[in-house]
Amino acid sequence: MLALPFAQKATPVLKGERITLRLPVGRDYEQWAALRQASRSFLEPWEPLWSVDELERSGWRYRLERNRTEFKTGSGIGFLVIDNAENRVTGGITMGNIRRGVAQTCQIGYWMGENYSGRGYMLDALNLVIPFAFRELRLHRIEAACIPSNARSVRVLEKAGFTREGLARSYLRINGAWQDHLLYGLVCDDARS
Repeated sequence: MLALPFAQKATPVLKGERITLRLPVGRDYEQWAALRQASRSFLEPWEPLWSVDELERSGWRYRLERNRTEFKTGSGIGFLVIDNAENRVTGGITMGNIRRGVAQTCQIGYWMGENYSGRGYMLDALNLVIPFAFRELRLHRIEAACIPSNARSVRVLEKAGFTREGLARSYLRINGAWQDHLLYGLVCDDARS
């Protein structure tokens, strides 16, 4: 089954008890940049090298445009994680590399600001994204990868029901070096049981 591009569907807002997932908009810049700056040393070991303009408004505009393009073409959705009580940006979660045809799959990536980590917000975000991916987008499989030493990421994926499927050597260039990654998968039938 071939899905329509997202642009022909309503913009998704996924609401949970503690958090809301929504697409970023221009006015989110200050909160996003302040959180990323305050969490820089916490995030850098797990992310690609930050660009020179990573936290500049120009970098934000580029990020928004890329998110809009991916959304319009149906190849990805980048959500901000918003704390409902504080109405504050706490992190982000992305469904990227959405593939249709015989694959019907996507890859997820996520980050959480240091002050919000360890509170269960990312598990809440995954618990919103998973049914959205399987029910609304009609995907069959969600994939994720994390560096083996990232115990928090391993824990959140396993709590969300993902199965460890293997190790990809030198999989992604993270913080300036090629890093091995644990590969995780979740298929729609697993999520239903």
